[in-house]
Amino acid sequence: MKNIQKLFAILFIALTYYNCSSVKVLDSWKSDNITDIKSNNFLVVARTNNTQARIAFENEIVKQMIEKGYKATSSFVKFGDWKPNDVKENDDSSALKQILKNEGFNGVVLTVMKDYKEETRLQEQGGYYEGGNYYGYYPRYYSGFYGYFYNPISYHTFGNYVPVTTTKTTSRIYILETTVYDLKKTGEKQLIAVVTSELDNPQSASEAASDYVKKITKSLK
Repeated sequence: MKNIQKLFAILFIALTYYNCSSVKVLDSWKSDNITDIKSNNFLVVARTNNTQARIAFENEIVKQMIEKGYKATSSFVKFGDWKPNDVKENDDSSALKQILKNEGFNGVVLTVMKDYKEETRLQEQGGYYEGGNYYGYYPRYYSGFYGYFYNPISYHTFGNYVPVTTTKTTSRIYILETTVYDLKKTGEKQLIAVVTSELDNPQSASEAASDYVKKITKSLK
């Protein structure tokens, strides 16, 4: 358990709003039945047709793993011509198994996009007064009954009214899932951790990758 926590402590935005990206961890799991993975040689794979995003995510994960003493390599750096997102469910996996074995990889950190949607959002601004000079609205504004009854002070006392405006934006929502495998084991025992996250309106691949790594790290400490 300690080793898997250390591994994820080096893997994957404080939450912000409107036109900034945010990451929210939806679910996470780690295996209790693990052996020492510190000696594993990990291949880091991001399955996407967006080359920029793939490089950014793989490099960020590799960087933080290496900083903590793990051995990790980006799939783009190692196999530049390989397109992991083109793999089909019924493809023969024996060739991939042989390649990983020949290259000495016995662990994989895999990130895939599970879902994508666009969401229209409305944000209201205004609906208040500004620049007023009447100090202390309540109860000073209303005074006593007789004072207010004979002189119900104008709203201009509060300053200029800022009308309500509505801004419509379209946000991009990505559901990402990162899994970690120990290939020294077999079958279902190979899976040692899973984290599912929501990436909300990312502004750039590099920023999204960095924030994604930090958020998942926090969820698995």
